[in-house]
Amino acid sequence: MKVLADFLRPQKLDDVVGQEHLIGENKILTNLVKSKKIFSMIFYGKPGIGKTSIAHALSAELGIRTKFLNATINKKEDFDVAIDEAKFYGDLILVVDEIHRMNKDKQDLLLPYIENGTIILIGLTTINPYHKINPAIRSRSQIFELHELGAEDIVKVLERATKELEDIKIDNKTLSYIASLSDGDVRSALNLLEISYYSATDHEVSIESVKSINSKPAFFHDKNEDGHYDVLSALQKSIRGSDVDATLHYIARLIEVGDLDSIYRRLSVIAYEDIGLANPGIGPRLDAAINAAERVGLPEARIPIAAIAIEMALSPKSNSAYLALDNALNDIHKGLSGSIPKHIKNGSPDYKYPHNYKNDWVEQEYLPEKLKGTKYYQPKNNLVENNLNRIYKEMRDEK
Repeated sequence: MKVLADFLRPQKLDDVVGQEHLIGENKILTNLVKSKKIFSMIFYGKPGIGKTSIAHALSAELGIRTKFLNATINKKEDFDVAIDEAKFYGDLILVVDEIHRMNKDKQDLLLPYIENGTIILIGLTTINPYHKINPAIRSRSQIFELHELGAEDIVKVLERATKELEDIKIDNKTLSYIASLSDGDVRSALNLLEISYYSATDHEVSIESVKSINSKPAFFHDKNEDGHYDVLSALQKSIRGSDVDATLHYIARLIEVGDLDSIYRRLSVIAYEDIGLANPGIGPRLDAAINAAERVGLPEARIPIAAIAIEMALSPKSNSAYLALDNALNDIHKGLSGSIPKHIKNGSPDYKYPHNYKNDWVEQEYLPEKLKGTKYYQPKNNLVENNLNRIYKEMRDEK
């Protein structure tokens, strides 16, 4: 049985919703169709935003023989068949879904035919191609990022779909509600509309009937791919930027998929990278919160996580500690190390033991001669570091 999402797949670019940066008057894909030209290209972006639909529309409008394969499912023999077809017909559009998973054998097989134009490759991926796709494939393809769809785009597609569902009864509020659940994924929205339609005896689709099927937003979160790292990046930047509400939003997304481990790891990094010496007690408090969360498990684990995440977002920030260490590492990488001063070598009789002096401090050189006077640590202007710096200066003044 053909599903609604496939039945409604656009047959021309004008039917594609969104992607106005690529489709429309004087936009690149529209102009290529007008010129009856097509080149190898890679489309990347979130699921359900039109990658396959654009490939279908380009194929239909240009009238070029097209073959659809999946880099994960289809074997090398399937790619051999595509090459034979391309040779026989003179050219072929080969659409490869999940192209980031294409192994080296398949890539090596296709490369000469992509290079000479016998095969026009259209790769589809949810992964940034600069991270995952072989440079040889990338260099022979134009790369286009597809933008996320807004709720109004999803509603447009749903309105088209209602014309294909006989005797459907649905109002605009319900269409908007379905769109809100999709997180910009057209396919997800159409699938939800279709199951809601067929599960209702009188084909009446309401917000209540949709809720009985799916009441959770279907946001994009793949633990092993870009979507996952985008959420973690957004979480760290929200805490770094002291935006407590955004922090809670991204924590909620990770909790919704039960990814406590990623929360623990990323918060541990943030505690020392972004808060650091401005609030040195945050590390132990974070460890205590993680221990509590681990002990009680979900759903209660969200309680200590919420408390520590809010504290971290509202805490003063400083990256001075790790920047200081990076400065020292940079000198070592440049070969700037030198010999350890003799008086602080193991067993040296010339070493001055600081605890034998006033304020547990005595003037002596600790850095190698060639680094004498080097200042790696540059304190930030916050209460804790100002106090540490004041104590340090007072000790030096007492020499």
